[in-house]
Amino acid sequence: MKLYNSKYEKISTLSTFILIPLSGLVTDIYIPSFPDMQSTFNTSAAGIQLTLSCFLISYGITMFVAGSLVDSYGRYNIVLGALLLFALSNFLIASVHNLLFLYAMRVLQGVLTAFIVVAKRAFLVDIYTGDKLKHYMGLLSVVWSLGPITAPFLGGYLQSYWGWTSNFYFVGFYALFSFSLEWIFCGEAMRGVHSFRIPIIIKNYRKVLGTSDFSLGLFVLGTSYAMVLIFGMTAPFIIEEHFHFSSIVTGYCALISGLGLFVGGMLAKFLTKKPLLAKLRFGNLAQCFLALLMFIVGNFFSSIYVLMLFVFAMHICAGFIYNVYFTFCLTRFPENAGISSGITSGGAYLITSVLSYGTVNLLNVNNQSTLAICYFIMAALTFSLLLILRKISIV
Repeated sequence: MKLYNSKYEKISTLSTFILIPLSGLVTDIYIPSFPDMQSTFNTSAAGIQLTLSCFLISYGITMFVAGSLVDSYGRYNIVLGALLLFALSNFLIASVHNLLFLYAMRVLQGVLTAFIVVAKRAFLVDIYTGDKLKHYMGLLSVVWSLGPITAPFLGGYLQSYWGWTSNFYFVGFYALFSFSLEWIFCGEAMRGVHSFRIPIIIKNYRKVLGTSDFSLGLFVLGTSYAMVLIFGMTAPFIIEEHFHFSSIVTGYCALISGLGLFVGGMLAKFLTKKPLLAKLRFGNLAQCFLALLMFIVGNFFSSIYVLMLFVFAMHICAGFIYNVYFTFCLTRFPENAGISSGITSGGAYLITSVLSYGTVNLLNVNNQSTLAICYFIMAALTFSLLLILRKISIV
């Protein structure tokens, strides 16, 4: 096995940060292509939206176990194998136009992406310590947010000039480029192998999931990010079919959505020392108010500019709440950091995928008012969860 060489520290770190936004890239880059793909695969809007849920569910489930596996069997070979399969899956999606095959490939991509992201997070812990490690770990959420911000913007142009398959070709070559960097400059950096003991792993999972503030927090994270995903699922149909704009405009709107998420996350970082529940309640009340106002305005005045003003504001609130509770969950069990990290990411993604897909298809979201209803449902669920958290008085 090839071992890590510290003389390549900078470029191997760069390679890691190139791969960290992969989950956002692979979910968001083809969003502007939804209407075109719907036509190609001869299915409904829900049929194409399901491709997102297929990825998120498999990604979330895999996150639960990926940490234990990369701790037991190493990071380097898993990343190399996953990148090759991931690249191949994208090229196959672009070539084989069968809906069931598309679903299967998206499930596979969710599994592979989870292993890549978990392994590369662990790689930073392997090669850095102290303040340097804190610095780079602090950059993770900022770098990750680049995926949802830039991917739909890029995807809009790819769709406009070369069609929906170009999105998957781009991601496939992105993976091959990353594979080349990993193959040449990286290696196995894990300091020691951890035995894969199922009874101990199950015991730790029960401890983490059995803690009320942590398990309820997964639902808070799920409802917050569901707002972002609901917009992502419905934006191409609202913008391109309701407002009659191009896929490039969809990309710009998704960019605004991602910027809102980023601003909310940065705002949460500035207010780190404020009481947890106070911050969460403030963000949630703002969500409820904005969702109601968005619904009322939508009944009297419909415009893409008004829509995006509300979306930007709503996603600031969602990003704020998500970042606040995500940080809490990651630091809740320092002695089981790998497991709690996997459960936090995986559990939140699972809840997000179920809530977003179910809500979108139940309400048939196609304009500002129905999108506002979806937002209010998520905000109301968050409000209920915060009431329970306040009663148990743990956080």
